[in-house]
Amino acid sequence: MRGKFLAIAVASSLVVTALGLSLLRPVVLADTDGTDSAMQMQGAMDEGIPSYHAYAPKPPLPETLDPKQFRDSLNRNVYAMAAKIKPVLFQQPCYCYCDRHVGHKSLLDCYMSEHASGCDECRKEAVLAYEQTLKGKTPAEIRASIIRGDWKSVDLERYSKAAPPR
Repeated sequence: MRGKFLAIAVASSLVVTALGLSLLRPVVLADTDGTDSAMQMQGAMDEGIPSYHAYAPKPPLPETLDPKQFRDSLNRNVYAMAAKIKPVLFQQPCYCYCDRHVGHKSLLDCYMSEHASGCDECRKEAVLAYEQTLKGKTPAEIRASIIRGDWKSVDLERYSKAAPPR
């Protein structure tokens, strides 16, 4: 009886392990013409979607760095924008993958330190989030836009001299 129970337990664990491992394999998508399959990757290595919070934050939110501490206009402007949309940034991923390298949990974390001041990905994502917030987009809609890569086309030069739009 005990041997039969052990055999069932081992078989069950193997099934659960196999199911878990099957979730780790890369997703294969059919080409648009349906004749071939290829793994879709962004850039040299697709690291997946970075960390973010899928829910609205509970106050109080941590402070972003004071924009006045930066000498250059670009960082003063972008940090000022970030301070105005902290609840939105809390719900956004950051594609510099600082969640894996610095331990950040969302795009907001990049603006609680000087991290974003030297990172174009962080700055472009925050500018996109700010502009879309002004257009009435929800954090979830903004997140979808960031995941799509819309931040890559943001022109930071617009923010390197003048104050950010209101």
